[in-house]
Amino acid sequence: MGNKGGSGKTTLAINLGAGLSNIANSALLDADPQGSSIQWYQFVDQDDGVDVYQANGQLREQVSDLNTNYDYVVCDCPPSINAEQTQTLLEISDIVLIPVQPSPIDVWATIKLEEVIIEAQKSNQKLKAYVLINQLEPRVALSRMLRGALSELELPVTETALRRRAIYKNSVLDGKSVFDAGKLGAEAATEITQLIEEIIK
Repeated sequence: MGNKGGSGKTTLAINLGAGLSNIANSALLDADPQGSSIQWYQFVDQDDGVDVYQANGQLREQVSDLNTNYDYVVCDCPPSINAEQTQTLLEISDIVLIPVQPSPIDVWATIKLEEVIIEAQKSNQKLKAYVLINQLEPRVALSRMLRGALSELELPVTETALRRRAIYKNSVLDGKSVFDAGKLGAEAATEITQLIEEIIK
């Protein structure tokens, strides 16, 4: 999830779903009214890879049904922490992943997210939350400073960071994940796999 658009959450959700489908029966639930994951799915070879569903008005029941048929369900949330879908998913999810780009605005937005998530964890005690550095550019000073800034948060920051790579956007535009992009997607696929191994313990 992210507190605003542009954090890369849909691209992340698609690739997490694809990565998980390599190891288990996995689905992607598009709970964002923009429907970007569903649009991507229209270009995908639907006989191979992650299954994608459009969220309906009974989100809690829909997730429960998917959980009976899939080992993992990745949910692409709306860009607002205050959205009803996001609030519902915080109440029933096991893991929430917060992508943060190297920008002061993203860091400030994450502080607000942290407050809401810590409150949600009081009622959903199984909920684990992680901050993910997304679109990292190691040579850029702001990127290098980001991990230090995020260390001030109570929420843990994943060791795995996703670098800014054109293949993330290009593969989505082609109706693929980075796992389907051959050599061009190899480094990105390794990042996603490492992230999955870190948060799915």
